[in-house]
Amino acid sequence: MQFGIFTVGDVTTDPTTGRTPTEHERIKATVEIAKKAEDVGLDVFATGEHHNPPFVAPAGPPVLLAHIAAQTERLLLTTSTTLITTNDPVRLAEDYAYLQHLSDGRTDLMLGRGNTGPVYPWFGEDIRQGVPLTVEKYGLLRRLWREESVDWEGKFRTPLTDFTSTPRPLDGIPPFVWHGSIRTPEIAELAAYYGDGFFSNHIFWPASHTRQMVQLYRQRFEHYGHGTAAQAIVGLGGQFFMRRNSQDAVREFRPYFDNAPVYGHGPSMEEFTSATPLTVGSPQEVLEKTLGFREYAGDYQRQLFLLDHAGLPLKTVLEQLDLLGEILPDLRKGFAEGRPADVPDAPTHASLIKPTSPAEPTSPVEPSERPSASSSRNPVTS
Repeated sequence: MQFGIFTVGDVTTDPTTGRTPTEHERIKATVEIAKKAEDVGLDVFATGEHHNPPFVAPAGPPVLLAHIAAQTERLLLTTSTTLITTNDPVRLAEDYAYLQHLSDGRTDLMLGRGNTGPVYPWFGEDIRQGVPLTVEKYGLLRRLWREESVDWEGKFRTPLTDFTSTPRPLDGIPPFVWHGSIRTPEIAELAAYYGDGFFSNHIFWPASHTRQMVQLYRQRFEHYGHGTAAQAIVGLGGQFFMRRNSQDAVREFRPYFDNAPVYGHGPSMEEFTSATPLTVGSPQEVLEKTLGFREYAGDYQRQLFLLDHAGLPLKTVLEQLDLLGEILPDLRKGFAEGRPADVPDAPTHASLIKPTSPAEPTSPVEPSERPSASSSRNPVTS
């Protein structure tokens, strides 16, 4: 089981002081947070991709991740997410293979459609084509990493003739790919089709919805012959704010929650913590609620937490990481208890050098195979 953190890189005013960090301060703080994550024993650091204020999460995540790779030794570096819809697969193939080499294989990749509508026209794309863009561009990305010479023609970019992406993936092994989605069954289907990982960042959603999305992915993973449903590769998002005394946590976090750019001025903190994975309380409360995710997601492979958001100062975020480090052994122990022996760990570069999974399909995903909103077999919308 891998544990880590992800950042969305928001530049938000601290509601308790009225101070807004500069972009420079926020960027440098992100590096310190990643280094602290390794220091407390976490496995993964992930950065989002945004192209608009108030975010400084990099438009090119490999820049940040390469910088962090040079200052860490074992932290696995990934994204949360890279926008497959608005990025060029050729550039993605080159950048993340390069990062693979710089990090000595401590790299994987989470792909997503993106949830900011204006981003699409900024890059010449149409948000109404989000799923077709994802399917076509990801199919090309896979080929660029796996074939020395690519001849390709599609709908959304110019053709390629005898094209070789460089550098080639480290040891000939492409970075493992997770597909991140909150509400799109076609993305769960795509992940299952290729035997890739599925990441449900359910920080704003109730457990019932997450259960349906994960179950869909697991069922289709087994359908395509990659293993049993229980062996599918699943990751979850999460949020918490901890203090040793739960009342202190509630009192301190409330102004940040109430003014957060995404969920502020909406449901109360108590309503939100009741309905979603957010935990505001003591370390024991965070431990117990996080271990409960397995009740609706099954035995899964990666748990990432969002900590550095809503204007929380760097000092507070580092304190949160210290507290997470304290309960980390109990999190590992709790998730290991009763875990079936045939449930795999999250793939890493080392584990992929000697693949053990069945051969992957090579044909494109057919529209008839993808669930749609009207599909009677779609457990997400039924």
